[in-house]
Parts: sequence; structure tokens; C-alpha cells
Amino acid sequence: MVDQATKAWVLATLVEGEPVPVLGDLLSLRLLFNPGAALSIATGMTWVLTLVATGVVVVIVRASRRLGSTGWALALGLLLGGALGNLGDRVFRAPGFARGHVVDFIAYGDLFVGNVADIAIVVAAGLIMILAIRGIQIDGTRDGGPGAEGDGDTDPGPAEGDGPRHTDLGSGGESLGADPGASGVRTPREGRDDG
Repeated sequence: MVDQATKAWVLATLVEGEPVPVLGDLLSLRLLFNPGAALSIATGMTWVLTLVATGVVVVIVRASRRLGSTGWALALGLLLGGALGNLGDRVFRAPGFARGHVVDFIAYGDLFVGNVADIAIVVAAGLIMILAIRGIQIDGTRDGGPGAEGDGDTDPGPAEGDGPRHTDLGSGGESLGADPGASGVRTPREGRDDG
């Protein structure tokens, strides 16, 4: 798991409170132990965040049985990886079970500090929004919008009983207007036989 590997590296390398500039003041590495959610919201509710993250993991695992879309598989995989990365911190890190603080280390200026799991969650949220806007369901079907079933853009294929269409160019005394039953071949002047 990339998130936990980067956190192990950060814990072995960085000192809390001492930033390491990467792109000047815009991006730096700064070790922080976050008891709350994103942007340090709900810092006194770590156990609630642990329950919410556990619920998210259960919902994703259950939803994965219906996956029929590569986009949804990618989005839910990223979301699951991010949720598990931060859940692992909450369950196993100090100060104790279900109250652990998340290791954050990617500082975006003075805006906030996050980690690789947070990046995965944000990318997953973006993908889910795109999939929803495009009308792509988790099972791969579409509802509404271009290319959706029943919108006229798709070719339903040949009707039952339709064989390949051939042009009778005629031979000898036959002509394009010859009786189709005589040769068993349809001519361009005949319409589609819809039954």
C-alpha cells in the first residue's frame, strides 16, 4: 500500500514541525498528526470518523459485486485504498485503538496538510462525479445522455430473420427489379422486412 509506505518513510525521515520545501512555499513536506478529518475538521470526533471510514469500506466492498465499469472500478479502488490507508492510522496509531491520529505530511502552502490516501480519495471523488455526469452506472449501463439505451444512437443489429443483404446484379435475363423470391436474394429496391 503506497499510502502506508510513504507514511513509514516520513516517520523515519521527517521531524514534526520542521518543514522541508519541495516547491518553495507552495508545496513542502511537513509531518503532522491529525486527530480529525480533512482540514482538521472534527478533531474531537476521531472515534466517529473511524466508524464512518469503516462504513465506507463496507459499502465499497458490497458495491464491488455489481461492478461492470472500468471507470467505477478505478474510482472505487482509489476510494477504498484511501479509506483503508487513513483507517489503518485511526485503528493502529497513538493515542489508541479507534482514536489514532492520521499521519499527514504533504503541505499545500498554508492551506492544509494531507497524505497519499487523501489524494486517492480526492481523485476518486472527481472520477465519481465524471461518471455520474456521463450517466454511467456502477454496473456499466448508462442512463440518459448520448449513447444511452433507447436514445437512437445505438444500432440494435439485424432484426430476427434478417440475413445478410445482397444486391442482385442480375445474370442473363434477371434484372434489379426481378422477383426476390425467384433467386432468394433481396434487391436494393426491397425495403427491410420488419415482419
